[in-house]
Amino acid sequence: MKNFLLILAACFAVASCSQKPGVSDSAKPMIIGMELNFPPFEMKTATGEPSGVSVEMAQAMAKFLGREIKIEDMPFDALIPSLKTGKIDLIISSMTRTEERSKSIDFSDPYLSTGVSILAGKNSGINGVADLDLPGRTVAVKKGTTSHIYATNHFKNAKVLVFDTDGTGVLEVTQGKADAFIYDQMSIFQYYKKNPDTTKAILEPFQKENWAIGVRKGNDALRTDVNRFLTDFKAKKGFDALGEKYLGEDKKAFAEMGFPFYF
Repeated sequence: MKNFLLILAACFAVASCSQKPGVSDSAKPMIIGMELNFPPFEMKTATGEPSGVSVEMAQAMAKFLGREIKIEDMPFDALIPSLKTGKIDLIISSMTRTEERSKSIDFSDPYLSTGVSILAGKNSGINGVADLDLPGRTVAVKKGTTSHIYATNHFKNAKVLVFDTDGTGVLEVTQGKADAFIYDQMSIFQYYKKNPDTTKAILEPFQKENWAIGVRKGNDALRTDVNRFLTDFKAKKGFDALGEKYLGEDKKAFAEMGFPFYF
């Protein structure tokens, strides 16, 4: 009888240890990775608190799922490695869903459409992507972004400068050290508004993209929950409200220029 009880206890221990990952995770805070250096989507308040479109979206998702969340601020190129190793549970950081990234992580349904555009020097003579990959041209990109990937795959003649922050790439253009900086459409418009005397914005995207939430491979239950939230949030005009709050001026300007808005 004693031996039977020992065997039974061992079986319970094995069963407990072999539970599928995520079964008891609902009681734990979801760790969400963001690079809080991309206003108005991911940024910090004057007191250092997370703020922006993605932060409010994450908070709404937490309420919808009945979960607590914790936001981890980290460099953009550290997000995917951190997700794969389990340091974070989700990536909500204006990340483009690409075929290459989908080989190592899963993605939610897309929630925003944008594209890669050009911030050019005002007197650079650049009018489109065909003017970038030429001998003597210098193009700035941010490390780890789809702009970086595009430049690596397509530019054979231009010199490509890779920076850790988008602000540094923009500075290179304003100071005349680079002919252009390529980045997402909205950011290009924002940087042009700040530097109208030295730059021009070529907003027609030469590569269209969709942003989505990154999920660790195999965590299908969480991905399903995230997609349920995105469907509900869109139906309840949650994205429209965030667009008006953080991007109202841009939304009006894009309408005047004939460009579709992001959400």
